[in-house]
Amino acid sequence: MDALAFLATTKPIGSLYVVHGDEAFLKRHAIRAIRQRALGDSAEEQTISTYQGDKALFAEVFDDLDTLPFFDPRRVVLVENADPFITKYRGELEQKLTHLPATGVLILDVKTWAANTRLAKIVNDASTIICKAPKTYELAKWCSDWCASQYKKQLDPAAARLLTELVEPEMGILDQELLKLSISIGAKAKIEYDDVDKLVGHSHTQDVWKIFDAMAQGNVKASLALIDQLFDQGEEPMRLLGAFGAQLRKLAQAARHSAQGQTLGTALAQAGIPPFALKTAEAHMRRLGRRRLDRLYDWLLQVNMDLRGGSALAPRTLFERLVLQLSRDNAPVPA
Repeated sequence: MDALAFLATTKPIGSLYVVHGDEAFLKRHAIRAIRQRALGDSAEEQTISTYQGDKALFAEVFDDLDTLPFFDPRRVVLVENADPFITKYRGELEQKLTHLPATGVLILDVKTWAANTRLAKIVNDASTIICKAPKTYELAKWCSDWCASQYKKQLDPAAARLLTELVEPEMGILDQELLKLSISIGAKAKIEYDDVDKLVGHSHTQDVWKIFDAMAQGNVKASLALIDQLFDQGEEPMRLLGAFGAQLRKLAQAARHSAQGQTLGTALAQAGIPPFALKTAEAHMRRLGRRRLDRLYDWLLQVNMDLRGGSALAPRTLFERLVLQLSRDNAPVPA
């Protein structure tokens, strides 16, 4: 079962859950939901046990699971990072998981879960919770749905799109921003575009367009000075990349529209470039040329990977290198 579908249900809790996937945010919420539905909000601490998969012993885990709780109706036992635990005790688990105690709930938190194994076939689909993030293009809709269900606020579609452009596309970070937005608007029922621009963007768009204006003029020195200023002020690199990427993706989209026969002004407007930035964007596209415009997505992806540990260079250096690629007149295109 998909994690989001599980979180939306209110079905009674079973005795076994396998929570797998690489989206930590969904895992946390799925495990929290299982615990809450099994025990309620006022469970005693001793009713919940947590083991680490690389250290857990089979006998200890299941002795704990079989122990009747004193004050709560059920006992929850969680094995975190359970992949090594499953590898070590696969045979024992295949025998034990078919008759778990009705008073216990076992949660196995794993990264990988092969559906074709004998063990996986013992666990029914409703108890196998898949924690996989939505596709990037689906995140705006997820933000709207999540904001409504968790924070009881409507999120304007344009505001949702802006949020996913400004913020790193990770569910946990988006959730934090939605929480801040829902609190900041007070009694208002709807989060508007301007709310996101003001609170999340907090002048990111304006700062980035200043850099883009300098790049469009080929003013490398000014572009680098603005980047240095942002880093000196403590700017978070991934947040800056989100704002940077939002504008570069629009230029790439405009390039595609233009290649299909639209005028440059029409293509830029359709790609979402704001009126005040049309002149700068057009100048920048002309300076970049077709070859570099076609490389924008690749460059953004590379910087993203480098910031996540793919490069030993400092974040400031990575951005300076990107600015040089985007600023120089007739710059060579890296291989």
